[in-house]
Amino acid sequence: MDERCLISRKKGGGTIRIEAWEDDQGSIVSYSMAYISHLIFSGDNGRVIGYDNGHNHHHRHYPGETFPVKDFTSYEDLLIRFENEVRRFVK
Repeated sequence: MDERCLISRKKGGGTIRIEAWEDDQGSIVSYSMAYISHLIFSGDNGRVIGYDNGHNHHHRHYPGETFPVKDFTSYEDLLIRFENEVRRFVK
């Protein structure tokens, strides 16, 4: 899956990008979700908030810093969390 959604400048600007890769059984094995807006944050390639499991662990990006996601339960739950957090920036 590779989805991109452009956000109008009136609503905060930027792009929401969600990528996920499945194994042969349909389980998500790798993912990346990010809200990118250079209008809000210029560092980290404009990534305002994001989650991914690169570097062999689940982690959260939040303006220029990364934090482990210690309470990871599933990709689907993390996607809901991401969508809720993005709503704080996109009006």
